[in-house]
Amino acid sequence: MNFDYPWQFTGRRSAVMARNGAVATSHPLAARTGVRVLEDGGNAADAAVAVAAVLNVVEPHMTGIGGDAFALVHSEGDVTALNASGGAPAAADIDDYRERTDATEDGEPVVPADGGLPVTTPGALDGWHRLTDWFGTREFGDLLGPAIDYAREGVPVSEWIARQWAGAASRFRQFDATSETFLHDGDAPEVGETFRNPTLAETFETVAEEGIGAFYGGEIGEAVVQRVQEHGGTLELSDLEAHEGEWTDPVSTEYRGVEVLEHPPNGQGTVALEALNVASAFDLPDDPTDPDRLHHLIEATKIGFADGYEYISDPDEADIPLDRMLSPEYGHDRAGEVGHRADTYDPKAGLDWAGGTVGRATEPGDPTAGDGPAPDNTVYLTVVDGDGMAVSLINSVYMSFGSALTAAGFALQNRGHSFSLDPTHNNCLAPEKRPFHTIIPAMLREDGEFRASWGVMGGSMQPQGHLQVVANLTDGLNPQAALDAPRFRWLEGQRVALETNRIPESVVTNLRGRGHRVVEEDEFFDAGGHWGGGQIVYRDSDGTLIAGSDPRRDGAAMGF
Repeated sequence: MNFDYPWQFTGRRSAVMARNGAVATSHPLAARTGVRVLEDGGNAADAAVAVAAVLNVVEPHMTGIGGDAFALVHSEGDVTALNASGGAPAAADIDDYRERTDATEDGEPVVPADGGLPVTTPGALDGWHRLTDWFGTREFGDLLGPAIDYAREGVPVSEWIARQWAGAASRFRQFDATSETFLHDGDAPEVGETFRNPTLAETFETVAEEGIGAFYGGEIGEAVVQRVQEHGGTLELSDLEAHEGEWTDPVSTEYRGVEVLEHPPNGQGTVALEALNVASAFDLPDDPTDPDRLHHLIEATKIGFADGYEYISDPDEADIPLDRMLSPEYGHDRAGEVGHRADTYDPKAGLDWAGGTVGRATEPGDPTAGDGPAPDNTVYLTVVDGDGMAVSLINSVYMSFGSALTAAGFALQNRGHSFSLDPTHNNCLAPEKRPFHTIIPAMLREDGEFRASWGVMGGSMQPQGHLQVVANLTDGLNPQAALDAPRFRWLEGQRVALETNRIPESVVTNLRGRGHRVVEEDEFFDAGGHWGGGQIVYRDSDGTLIAGSDPRRDGAAMGF
């Protein structure tokens, strides 16, 4: 059976509508699991955890309890943010890491992508438990049941996942445990082939029976630490024992009458909010493929990233100029830098800004745009129940199969690769410090009322996707159409990838004439690039749920 298509990303989906509850995520089996939990009387928090656990089984290269998570939760009119990301090991020392790494960038040492050194304390499982402990109605162990069944009985590998799995296999063949868990006779599973993970089933059963202490200090944690230390990492069991997730408040801005809520740092949600503030200064055409619209959104993206890459880090360990990054006045002031041609921009939020025009300079490029494995491997899920509770949750092991290390049936993240080994940088490595994070959940409110739970996964694509989806929604597109619309992905400098197969050639010519170095769709896609994967559940004023799932992934939106 041939799974090669003569087109890309043209799913021709219509929006899913329901009244009692809706789920949207990147795999149909996970979405179905969430709907079943809702139908059985669970709420959005219960369903979200069950979905997240199933995604660990069906998208093991993307997500799992070896990674981190962030969530926004809407309940009884309030929105709360959950930071379920872990810090560097207590024994992490920047000078030691500089001496021990062979990885370099521009001649300077960096934390490697593979092996034990980039493994930070995984926070996802603690986050799942906190979510149900605060908001759920079901026993945590029971919510792992569907994932246990799928892991033991097996699931057919879907098209997009098979493509990514095959692309990552060469990375982890060097590690026996990972190859034994995720390869069959040395090869990645093909489309439609059944993948079973009995070791992960046993791990989830242990957690269900003994609680998350089995991970954060118990036998599962011991297996994690042993694997990391075998490959040069500094993680200790005491790091797992000391880990605690954090409840905090979201950050937000208003764009064309809609409040956009994001998770605060150490995630990059402020990049999206700053870009929206810049974009709000322009009178953008409604057509998502209009060259003037695309140009101004691309430039707004660059400005958001210029400040984001410079300042975002762990707010407990670094001074982040959030007030300026989130200030509409600052955004409008920076919009004055945007001219007719593609440009580059300096980080400015940390300066003594007091209004007025700031100058142009050179900004740092997207550190994810170079050679090597792309840190785009993330799952996003959203659940809204019939009572209006909503969960926007994102979970990731960072790069494909994370550090390429595996313990107890799951991949261990390599978030430490995000740290800078420059001791003067805001995001420099330090003991127990949380790194810059790409993963960001989002919500929308209108006149104080909850309107949508949504997100777009995929490394540096995430804030860019948030900017474009919000612009599409506020210009009148329905939730599914807002996800379907052709996208850009700014890469670095003047390089920008466009979904050119659905954008008129005259638009591409116009953008090139403005100085944009357009990477065409087929070239970018064939090289492993992508434009993210979004999911959304929108709640209109009469309570109808309108859900959408990105055709760029294997996912689904379902309701009842």
